[in-house]
Amino acid sequence: MAVHEEILQIALDVKPDQCTLVPERPEETTTEGGLDVAGQKETIKKAVERLHKGGIRVSLFIEPETEQIKAAKEVSTDMIELYTGAYADASSYKEEYEFSRLLKAAQLAGELGLSVRAGHSLTFRNLRRIVALPNLTEVSIGHNIIARAVFIGLERAVKEILDVLR
Repeated sequence: MAVHEEILQIALDVKPDQCTLVPERPEETTTEGGLDVAGQKETIKKAVERLHKGGIRVSLFIEPETEQIKAAKEVSTDMIELYTGAYADASSYKEEYEFSRLLKAAQLAGELGLSVRAGHSLTFRNLRRIVALPNLTEVSIGHNIIARAVFIGLERAVKEILDVLR
């Protein structure tokens, strides 16, 4: 969810178990990168505090960058979700570099006591390396499951993902 007053209030009224704060622009079709926690520390810290006060755990959707992970810890989030779009979209020669960024980010997050999630453009094919990240507790892959289900059925699409996760 976006860090906007009306959205925060909806979350506080509905009281979900967890909210993931993401950057959001009205004109984008999907999230195009991670939240700039380091650049918006005070605003995000206040949002995290309000959600925590409402009994809601908070995740921050961020780039796999040291500065952002440290800032996430400083605003007292419960967990982070690493943006995996650059890895998923990388050409073969750049894939190793993008994966190493995710690996270092997941290691640092664990050292700081943050739970790690990963998501964006993940598929049953590129998920195989992601599941090896340290401190990983969850992946966001719903879009790919539904897209694949159109061709092979929902049961088989879910089974493919579960096979990779095992």
